[in-house]
Amino acid sequence: MRPDWDADSPQLRHNCTRVLQTAETESHARAPLNLDTARQWQRGIIQDLTVPDPAYVGKFRGEPGLERCQVHVGGRWGVPATEVSNALLEFEQRLQQAIALLDSLIPADTFPDVDQTNAVIELCAWVHAEWVRIHPFANGNGRTARLWVNSIAMRYGLPPFLRLRPRPQGDYAAACAQAMLGNWTPTADCLRQLLSDAS
Repeated sequence: MRPDWDADSPQLRHNCTRVLQTAETESHARAPLNLDTARQWQRGIIQDLTVPDPAYVGKFRGEPGLERCQVHVGGRWGVPATEVSNALLEFEQRLQQAIALLDSLIPADTFPDVDQTNAVIELCAWVHAEWVRIHPFANGNGRTARLWVNSIAMRYGLPPFLRLRPRPQGDYAAACAQAMLGNWTPTADCLRQLLSDAS
Protein backbone atom coordinates (compact mmCIF):
# COMPACT_ATOMS: atom_id res chain seq x y z
CA MET A 1 0.00 0.00 0.00
CA ARG A 2 1.25 3.48 -0.84
CA PRO A 3 2.05 5.81 2.07
CA ASP A 4 -0.29 8.69 2.84
CA TRP A 5 0.70 11.93 1.12
CA ASP A 6 1.19 13.64 4.48
CA ALA A 7 3.00 10.87 6.33
CA ASP A 8 6.75 11.10 6.80
CA SER A 9 7.72 8.10 4.69
CA PRO A 10 10.78 6.95 2.74
CA GLN A 11 8.78 7.55 -0.46
CA LEU A 12 8.00 11.15 0.50
CA ARG A 13 11.63 11.79 1.45
CA HIS A 14 12.76 10.24 -1.85
CA ASN A 15 10.29 12.41 -3.77
CA CYS A 16 11.47 15.58 -2.00
CA THR A 17 15.10 14.76 -2.74
CA ARG A 18 14.37 14.06 -6.41
CA VAL A 19 12.33 17.24 -6.88
CA LEU A 20 15.00 19.33 -5.15
CA GLN A 21 17.66 17.85 -7.46
CA THR A 22 15.56 18.75 -10.49
CA ALA A 23 15.05 22.27 -9.10
CA GLU A 24 18.82 22.59 -8.64
CA THR A 25 19.51 21.65 -12.27
CA GLU A 26 16.85 24.08 -13.51
CA SER A 27 18.08 26.84 -11.18
CA HIS A 28 21.65 26.58 -12.45
CA ALA A 29 20.29 26.80 -16.01
CA ARG A 30 18.18 29.78 -14.94
CA ALA A 31 15.07 28.11 -16.30
CA PRO A 32 11.82 30.10 -16.08
CA LEU A 33 10.05 30.11 -12.71
CA ASN A 34 6.28 30.23 -12.96
CA LEU A 35 3.08 28.63 -11.71
CA ASP A 36 3.63 25.56 -13.90
CA THR A 37 6.92 25.05 -12.06
CA ALA A 38 5.01 24.83 -8.77
CA ARG A 39 2.47 22.41 -10.27
CA GLN A 40 5.31 20.13 -11.37
CA TRP A 41 6.92 20.30 -7.93
CA GLN A 42 3.68 19.37 -6.19
CA ARG A 43 3.08 16.46 -8.57
CA GLY A 44 6.62 15.23 -8.01
CA ILE A 45 6.40 15.51 -4.23
CA ILE A 46 3.24 13.39 -4.01
CA GLN A 47 4.13 10.87 -6.72
CA ASP A 48 3.45 7.27 -5.61
CA LEU A 49 1.70 8.45 -2.44
CA THR A 50 -1.94 7.93 -1.50
CA VAL A 51 -3.90 11.09 -2.30
CA PRO A 52 -7.50 11.46 -1.01
CA ASP A 53 -8.73 12.85 -4.34
CA PRO A 54 -6.98 12.88 -7.76
CA ALA A 55 -8.25 16.45 -8.25
CA TYR A 56 -5.70 17.55 -5.64
CA VAL A 57 -2.73 16.65 -7.84
CA GLY A 58 -1.19 19.58 -9.70
CA LYS A 59 -4.30 21.74 -9.42
CA PHE A 60 -4.91 24.96 -7.60
CA ARG A 61 -7.93 25.60 -5.41
CA GLY A 62 -10.73 27.14 -7.41
CA GLU A 63 -9.95 25.07 -10.51
CA PRO A 64 -12.36 22.33 -11.71
CA GLY A 65 -12.89 19.84 -8.91
CA LEU A 66 -11.53 22.28 -6.32
CA GLU A 67 -14.02 25.13 -6.68
CA ARG A 68 -15.07 24.92 -3.04
CA CYS A 69 -11.83 23.68 -1.52
CA GLN A 70 -10.91 25.93 1.41
CA VAL A 71 -7.86 25.52 3.62
CA HIS A 72 -7.43 26.35 7.30
CA VAL A 73 -3.91 26.65 8.68
CA GLY A 74 -3.01 27.44 12.27
CA GLY A 75 -6.24 29.29 12.96
CA ARG A 76 -6.19 31.23 9.69
CA TRP A 77 -7.91 30.66 6.37
CA GLY A 78 -5.99 30.69 3.10
CA VAL A 79 -7.23 32.92 0.29
CA PRO A 80 -10.79 31.84 -0.64
CA ALA A 81 -10.85 29.35 -3.53
CA THR A 82 -12.70 31.86 -5.73
CA GLU A 83 -9.83 34.35 -5.32
CA VAL A 84 -6.86 31.99 -5.71
CA SER A 85 -6.56 32.41 -9.49
CA ASN A 86 -6.28 36.21 -9.32
CA ALA A 87 -3.92 36.06 -6.34
CA LEU A 88 -1.66 33.65 -8.24
CA LEU A 89 -1.64 35.78 -11.38
CA GLU A 90 -0.48 38.77 -9.33
CA PHE A 91 2.07 36.55 -7.54
CA GLU A 92 3.47 35.29 -10.85
CA GLN A 93 3.71 38.76 -12.36
CA ARG A 94 5.61 40.15 -9.36
CA LEU A 95 7.84 37.07 -9.25
CA GLN A 96 8.74 37.37 -12.93
CA GLN A 97 9.58 41.07 -12.57
CA ALA A 98 11.79 40.43 -9.54
CA ILE A 99 13.55 37.47 -11.19
CA ALA A 100 14.22 39.52 -14.35
CA LEU A 101 15.76 42.29 -12.24
CA LEU A 102 17.94 39.92 -10.19
CA ASP A 103 19.01 38.03 -13.33
CA SER A 104 20.23 41.34 -14.77
CA LEU A 105 22.05 42.33 -11.55
CA ILE A 106 23.62 38.95 -10.74
CA PRO A 107 25.22 37.33 -13.80
CA ALA A 108 25.06 33.54 -14.05
CA ASP A 109 27.98 31.69 -12.44
CA THR A 110 28.82 34.60 -10.12
CA PHE A 111 28.35 34.72 -6.37
CA PRO A 112 26.19 37.58 -5.08
CA ASP A 113 27.75 40.26 -2.89
CA VAL A 114 26.24 41.17 0.50
CA ASP A 115 23.64 43.58 -0.90
CA GLN A 116 22.68 41.16 -3.68
CA THR A 117 22.40 38.29 -1.19
CA ASN A 118 20.08 40.44 0.90
CA ALA A 119 17.96 41.14 -2.20
CA VAL A 120 17.78 37.39 -2.94
CA ILE A 121 16.70 36.65 0.64
CA GLU A 122 14.07 39.41 0.49
CA LEU A 123 12.63 37.86 -2.67
CA CYS A 124 12.75 34.36 -1.14
CA ALA A 125 10.91 35.66 1.93
CA TRP A 126 8.21 37.42 -0.07
CA VAL A 127 7.67 34.40 -2.34
CA HIS A 128 7.51 31.98 0.59
CA ALA A 129 5.17 34.19 2.62
CA GLU A 130 2.84 34.91 -0.31
CA TRP A 131 2.64 31.22 -1.21
CA VAL A 132 1.79 30.37 2.39
CA ARG A 133 -0.79 33.20 2.56
CA ILE A 134 -2.50 32.17 -0.68
CA HIS A 135 -2.20 28.42 0.08
CA PRO A 136 -3.16 27.54 -3.51
CA PHE A 137 -2.92 23.74 -3.27
CA ALA A 138 -5.18 21.51 -1.19
CA ASN A 139 -1.99 20.10 0.35
CA GLY A 140 1.77 20.48 0.00
CA ASN A 141 1.94 24.28 0.17
CA GLY A 142 4.65 24.38 2.81
CA ARG A 143 6.92 22.03 0.88
CA THR A 144 6.26 24.02 -2.30
CA ALA A 145 7.00 27.32 -0.53
CA ARG A 146 10.30 25.87 0.68
CA LEU A 147 11.08 24.72 -2.87
CA TRP A 148 10.49 28.26 -4.10
CA VAL A 149 13.06 29.50 -1.57
CA ASN A 150 15.65 26.87 -2.44
CA SER A 151 15.14 27.29 -6.17
CA ILE A 152 15.60 31.06 -6.04
CA ALA A 153 18.58 30.74 -3.69
CA MET A 154 20.31 28.20 -5.96
CA ARG A 155 19.61 30.37 -9.01
CA TYR A 156 21.91 32.98 -7.51
CA GLY A 157 24.64 30.72 -6.14
CA LEU A 158 23.35 30.26 -2.60
CA PRO A 159 22.93 26.79 -1.08
CA PRO A 160 19.52 25.09 -0.73
CA PHE A 161 19.31 26.04 2.95
CA LEU A 162 15.65 25.33 3.73
CA ARG A 163 14.80 21.67 4.27
CA LEU A 164 11.60 20.46 2.66
CA ARG A 165 10.57 17.92 5.27
CA PRO A 166 10.21 17.99 8.22
CA ARG A 167 9.45 21.65 8.65
CA PRO A 168 12.29 23.74 10.05
CA GLN A 169 12.28 24.40 13.79
CA GLY A 170 12.82 27.66 15.64
CA ASP A 171 11.05 30.79 14.42
CA TYR A 172 9.81 29.19 11.20
CA ALA A 173 6.27 28.34 12.42
CA ALA A 174 5.78 31.82 13.88
CA ALA A 175 6.99 33.38 10.61
CA CYS A 176 4.49 31.28 8.65
CA ALA A 177 1.69 32.37 11.01
CA GLN A 178 2.61 35.99 10.30
CA ALA A 179 2.71 35.24 6.57
CA MET A 180 -0.93 34.12 6.78
CA LEU A 181 -1.63 37.70 7.92
CA GLY A 182 0.30 39.18 4.98
CA ASN A 183 3.42 40.06 7.01
CA TRP A 184 6.55 38.63 5.39
CA THR A 185 9.18 40.46 7.49
CA PRO A 186 9.46 37.61 10.04
CA THR A 187 10.01 35.19 7.15
CA ALA A 188 12.94 37.31 5.92
CA ASP A 189 14.47 37.32 9.40
CA CYS A 190 13.99 33.57 9.72
CA LEU A 191 15.52 32.86 6.30
CA ARG A 192 18.54 35.04 7.03
CA GLN A 193 19.19 33.03 10.17
CA LEU A 194 18.70 29.69 8.39
CA LEU A 195 21.08 30.73 5.61
CA SER A 196 23.64 31.84 8.17
CA ASP A 197 23.31 28.50 10.00
CA ALA A 198 23.80 26.62 6.73
CA SER A 199 26.92 28.59 5.73
